[in-house]
Amino acid sequence: MTKADFFDRENECYYFDDPDAIADFCRENWPEDVSHILRIADEVIRNEFLFDLKWDMERTYEPVIFDKEIVWDYKPGNDPEFIYQFNRHRFFICLGQAYALTKDEKYAKKFFELLMHWIKNMPLCNQNKWSCWRTIEAGLRGEYWSKAFRYFKDSPHMTDEIVDAFYQSLTVHANYLIESHSPFRLMSNWGVLENHGLFNIAMTFPQSEQTKEYAKIALDHMATEARLQIMSDGVQWEQSPMYHNEVLHCYMDVLILAKRNHIPIPAVIYEKVHKMALVNIAWSKPDHHQFMNGDSDDTDVRDMITKAAYLFDDPVLKKHGFKVLDFETVWDLGIGAEYEYEEMEEEESENISFALMDSGNYYLRSNWSETGNLLHFQCGTLGAGHGHSDKLHIDLVINGEDVLMDAGRYNYVAGPERYEFKDPTAHNTLTVDDRLFTVCKDSWECSKLSQPVNQKHTFTDEYEFVQGGHLGYMDLENGVFVNRKIIYIKPDVYIIMDELYTGGSHKYEQYFHFNSQGEVTVNGKKVTYHGKTQETELYFLSDGVNLQKKQTRLSRNYNQAEQNETVVARLKKKGFASMFTVIYGKKKESMDEILVEKVPVKSNFKQNYHPDEWAEAVEISVHGKQYVAIICHQEVNTPTDQTEASSCLGFGNVIVFNKARETEVGEVLLY
Repeated sequence: MTKADFFDRENECYYFDDPDAIADFCRENWPEDVSHILRIADEVIRNEFLFDLKWDMERTYEPVIFDKEIVWDYKPGNDPEFIYQFNRHRFFICLGQAYALTKDEKYAKKFFELLMHWIKNMPLCNQNKWSCWRTIEAGLRGEYWSKAFRYFKDSPHMTDEIVDAFYQSLTVHANYLIESHSPFRLMSNWGVLENHGLFNIAMTFPQSEQTKEYAKIALDHMATEARLQIMSDGVQWEQSPMYHNEVLHCYMDVLILAKRNHIPIPAVIYEKVHKMALVNIAWSKPDHHQFMNGDSDDTDVRDMITKAAYLFDDPVLKKHGFKVLDFETVWDLGIGAEYEYEEMEEEESENISFALMDSGNYYLRSNWSETGNLLHFQCGTLGAGHGHSDKLHIDLVINGEDVLMDAGRYNYVAGPERYEFKDPTAHNTLTVDDRLFTVCKDSWECSKLSQPVNQKHTFTDEYEFVQGGHLGYMDLENGVFVNRKIIYIKPDVYIIMDELYTGGSHKYEQYFHFNSQGEVTVNGKKVTYHGKTQETELYFLSDGVNLQKKQTRLSRNYNQAEQNETVVARLKKKGFASMFTVIYGKKKESMDEILVEKVPVKSNFKQNYHPDEWAEAVEISVHGKQYVAIICHQEVNTPTDQTEASSCLGFGNVIVFNKARETEVGEVLLY
C-alpha cells in the first residue's frame, strides 16, 4: 500500500476539513486547550507520558518517563489500567494537533517513530491479548490511529513503508475485532468502542468490498448494542455518566463518518443517540458537570452536548452547549461546521426537572442558572461493573455549589479501596444492621444484588415528589423493606423520609457525604454545611437518632482522592421505623431563616392522634410562608375520614399545604 493509493479520496470523507483555519480558530477561542495539547505533545517527544485529558478514562498524576526504549507493556504499581490507557495512543492525536498548530516536523517524526516501534514490538499474540491487545484498546486505536494519521498527510516523514505498515496493522486490528465479537459485547460498552473503531478503520481505508463489509458488520453490531444498552429514557444501562458519554462519543463519530460517506444509519442508532445526548441536559449540574455517579469523574459535559447539537440540529441542545464549537469538536467536525453552528437557533428545554424512570434517575431542579439548586435521586438497576451500590442515593447542589456528593470511583484495583468508593457506605443512602444491600465480589462483579422498587413521582409548579425502595434487606431474618420519599418545596426546601418496614429489631445508618470544599458542623440534631457561597442546614426530626461526624474520602477524578466529612445518622428500633430529615439551602447573604417543627397527625373523623408508625408531619416556616407536609406510612383513613396536622386537613398519603393559601385539600403528591 503506497501513500498515493492510501489517500485516494477527498478529505470530506473523514474528519477535519481545513487544519490551518481550525488552528487559527482554536488559538483565538481555546488558548488553554492549545497550551494543554502542546504540553502533552512536547512531553511525548521526551518519552514522558501523563494522562490528564478531559475524557481520559483512567487519569494519571505522575508522568511515566522512559529514559531509553519505550516498554509498551510497562505497569507502574499494581494497576494495569496504565497499560490499557498507554496502549490506546490517544496522545497520537495530540501530536497531530500540535503538528497542525505549529507545522513543526518534530511532531510528525515522533508520531511515525512511535507508530512503527509499536507495530514492530507489539504483534498480536496470545501473550498480548490481555495487555496491549485487549479488544477495547484495539477498538480505541481504530479511532485514534485513524484520526491522527491524517494530520500528517503532507509531512515528508510519511513514507510508503510507513503507510503500508499502518495499513497492514489496522487490517489486523479490523479482523481481530470482528473475530472477537461475542454476546458479552452486545451489553458492554466494549462492544460499542470496538465496533466504533472498526467503522473508523473502514472509513479511513481506501474503499473496497472488504471495507464495505467492515462497515456493515460494525453498524449491524452497533444497532443491536443501541437496542440493548440504551434504555428508553436515553441512559446507557451501566449507570455511569462517564461511560455513557464514552459510548455517546463513539456513536457520534459514526454519525459523522456515515453522513460524510453517504452511508445509511439504522434508525435505532439515530433515535437512541439523540436521547443519550438529551440525558446530558437532564443530569448537568449548574456548573455544567456530570454527577460522579458510578465510575464517573467530575467532568464538564458541554462538549458532548455541543457536538450533538450540531449533529441533530437541535436548538435545545445548542442552548446547553458552548456558544462556539469546543476544541475537540471543531477538529472532528471541521471549520465549516463551526460557521453553521454559530447560525443555529437556541431554545429552552420544556422541562426543568426530569424523571428518567427506566434508569431510575430523577433530577429536581429550581432553574437553569449557574446558581440554581438541584437534587438527584437514584433508584434503578445496578448497572454492572461500572455501576455502584447507590440505590436511594441523593446528590444535592445548592446555589450552584455541591453539598451532598457521591464519593466517586478512585481506581479499579480490586480490594478495600475499590469497595470504599463503591459500597453503599460511600453514597448518600442507608444501610441496615451494618450489612451491604449490594455486595462486591471483585472490582467488577457482585455476589449479591438488590432489586429496585421504582415508584410514582409527581411534579407540580410548586412541589415535586419522588419515591423509591429496594429489596436488598429482605433476606435478613425479619427482613426490611427500605423506602425513601422525597418532597421538594421549591426552590430550596427538601424533605427526606426513609421508611423501614419490618417486624423485627434492627439498627439503621444514614450517610450524608459532604463536599470537601466546605466545613460541616453538628449542633444537637442540626447539621450545617458551610460552603463558599451558601449554607445548607439538615434537621433530623426522628426520636432516637444519634449523629456522628467522621472523615471519609471522595474522588473527583480517577487516581485522585481527597478528605471530606460525612455525617452518619444512627437509629435502632423494633418494628416499623422512620428517619425524618428536612434540608434547607440558602445563599450566605440571605437573611431568610427557617423554622422546622415536627407536628402530630390525627384523624379528622375520630379526632385521635396517629402514632408515628402510621403518619408523620412537619411544619416549615420560610420566606414568609408556612408549609405543612403530611406523610402517611400506612393506610390510616377510615371511610370518609381525612388526616389533619396543624389545622390542615386532606386526603392522601403525601400532602403539602401552603397555609397562607389553603388549610383544606392541599396539594396531593401521592394518594
